[in-house]
Amino acid sequence: MALAAYRHVLRATRIAFNGDPRLLLSARHQARSSFAVNSALSASSPESTSQIAHAEDVATILRQNVVQGQKVGGRAQEEKYQLRIHDETERGDNESIRMSKEEMGSLAGLKRGAS
Repeated sequence: MALAAYRHVLRATRIAFNGDPRLLLSARHQARSSFAVNSALSASSPESTSQIAHAEDVATILRQNVVQGQKVGGRAQEEKYQLRIHDETERGDNESIRMSKEEMGSLAGLKRGAS
């Protein structure tokens, strides 16, 4: 299980940091270091299981939530960035922005309705 999680993290770094070799190497070094520190754990220990779950979560976040941007344009006044959004990037529909607090079920909406 640990080897599969390690491979998932490495694949996720390749997806998230493709085109940025410095950051890709740094992320892979960090993954390698983290797995090396925990290599002495028994495969059946609860701590090992939690570390593997953590690695899988990191891989998911890297694949779905990390987007790199690069500043484009030559003028200092322009603050334009080109984002590298890939197929696995999570995209929200922003439906919750249009909802009122009462529709969302927030505590603020409940307090107003109760008074």
